[in-house]
Amino acid sequence: MSPDASLLLRPATELAALVRAGEVTAVELTALALDRIEAVDGHVNAFVDRWADDALRTAGEIGPGDPRPFAGVPTAMKNNRAVRGRRLTHGSGIVDLVAPEDHGVTRRVEDAGFVLLGATNLPEFSITPVTRGRRFGAVRNPWDPGRTAGGSSGGAAAAVAAGMLPIAHGNDGGGSLRIPAASCGLVGLKPSRGRVTLAPDLGWHLLATDAMLARTVLDVAAALDVLAGPVPGDLSPLPAVAPGTFAQAARRGAAAGPGPLRIALTLDPVFEHEASPGDAAAARATARRLEALGHHVEEVDAPWRIPGFLDLFTVGFGAGVGAGVRLAGRARGRDVEAHEVETLTWALYTQALERPAVDHVIADAEIQGVARRVLTWAAGYDAVLTPTLATAPPPVDALDPDGPDPMGGFRAGAVFSPFAAICNVTGQPAITLPLGVRPPGDEAAGLPVGSHLIGRPGGEEGLLELAAQLEADAGAAPVAPSALAG
Repeated sequence: MSPDASLLLRPATELAALVRAGEVTAVELTALALDRIEAVDGHVNAFVDRWADDALRTAGEIGPGDPRPFAGVPTAMKNNRAVRGRRLTHGSGIVDLVAPEDHGVTRRVEDAGFVLLGATNLPEFSITPVTRGRRFGAVRNPWDPGRTAGGSSGGAAAAVAAGMLPIAHGNDGGGSLRIPAASCGLVGLKPSRGRVTLAPDLGWHLLATDAMLARTVLDVAAALDVLAGPVPGDLSPLPAVAPGTFAQAARRGAAAGPGPLRIALTLDPVFEHEASPGDAAAARATARRLEALGHHVEEVDAPWRIPGFLDLFTVGFGAGVGAGVRLAGRARGRDVEAHEVETLTWALYTQALERPAVDHVIADAEIQGVARRVLTWAAGYDAVLTPTLATAPPPVDALDPDGPDPMGGFRAGAVFSPFAAICNVTGQPAITLPLGVRPPGDEAAGLPVGSHLIGRPGGEEGLLELAAQLEADAGAAPVAPSALAG
């Protein structure tokens, strides 16, 4: 009997095992995924490019017994990481180049045996926590097409949640993996700073790192095993770990748990907006689950509610956006003009240009001071628990990055997701888990709601153990109804 599309809802690690055992072929999986994309992506808009012929050709070279950990598993790359010979856009009309070489993350994805089916949608320069842009349009949430899938890795999240892929690549510079994962009912892991190389583009970045999002903790852990590890030129690498370390941690956690831990629960957002009743209730329910599993949980005030911190974060984040615009202009041989980019991109770019260089240096030092303050406090706990989001995913046409009040929209995005960006500042690993649904009376009743766990710097192993224990205790997360539709 030929496999059907429901196979794509199974974990990526299971699919790789089926390919190795000869129970399903890589070509069958790839064809299923391509058919599913063709059938549903017109309603979701997760993909900006598809590479069907080459994907089938690559899959045809994979046979039973292939030892690579994800041999034959279909996936996609977010379109801000280069894939040799493919167009790279960063979601912007001013970037349209054919990549001359693979990004370091792309190379590791391919070396692990994944089959690349295409590139996923993203907002311009990955700025916003929703995926909506002038060039490629909005990504719709498979749970509710009237709502956003989150961002900036919204195309990746929607592709997995809609049953097009079992796992997909993304990156996180202020919550860009965890926000769409929570919006779409998936598991999203942000690794520690320095865990995944940014070669060949950068040796170091304060905020951004790469990973993959999926339906299970084991899948994101096994994906981290293939993405992690330094290369020459990395300026602040974490030490390499033994092969399989993170997947083994997830399996240990699911089987026995990590032992009693001291965990802080805080509902204090980093930016000035309280969590909705549904988001707060989900975090408290996770705290009770942790206590039932033998952990000590105490609700505390966090030291990260700092007046003006959003403005401070915007300086650092905006400088990165400005650099992207300036480099795109240099590649085109002329300065970028305002009409060529979205109004939010232009606002961040012009603010970066207008600010003296010395102010950027001071802002960077102040951000480091915030990180030190938070890390000193967090050192007293094995993990910190927060809501992932502060509200339900907003309507798909909200938070317009091309509207008349771009910075107002940027601040509204911080209201939607005020718990994520602090981990990019501190460099801590963090993971969101789909442990509940929004209750009756919530504006988005029945949609998934995420719980957010923050680990110690470099502590992915312990964080994954704890996350897998929670996942095993809660049972399988619900699947978007649209993913089950024919």
